[in-house]
Amino acid sequence: QVQLAESGGGLVQAGGSLTLSCAASGRAFSTWTFAWFRQPPGKEREFVAAKSYSNFNTVYADSVKGRFTISRDSAKVTVYLRMNSLKPEDTAAYYCATAADVTGSPQSWHSYNYWGQGTQVTVTS
Repeated sequence: QVQLAESGGGLVQAGGSLTLSCAASGRAFSTWTFAWFRQPPGKEREFVAAKSYSNFNTVYADSVKGRFTISRDSAKVTVYLRMNSLKPEDTAAYYCATAADVTGSPQSWHSYNYWGQGTQVTVTS
């Protein structure tokens, strides 16, 4: 069974930093694509960042480009989202997602078939 578990969420002041972790189990995941999505209260789920097995295949949403960084460890079992210069609009439940083959847009949640339970990030002003 493929399982994803997010952690690292919490309460932070605007301008601060936070790092989220996604622990993956059940597969080697060496060639899988991983992504982060977020869902603010009462709003639609939106794309944040995605990364394939290639270091060149990385994409970010315009709203987080230059502030957030997605990475994965050498063992390919943990994916991270480093968030800097946080804003109140970044407040949301953050979800980790993965798929073995992404043939469509990596920015679409329909491209992923495995999801974590989410971790809450709250940014205060």
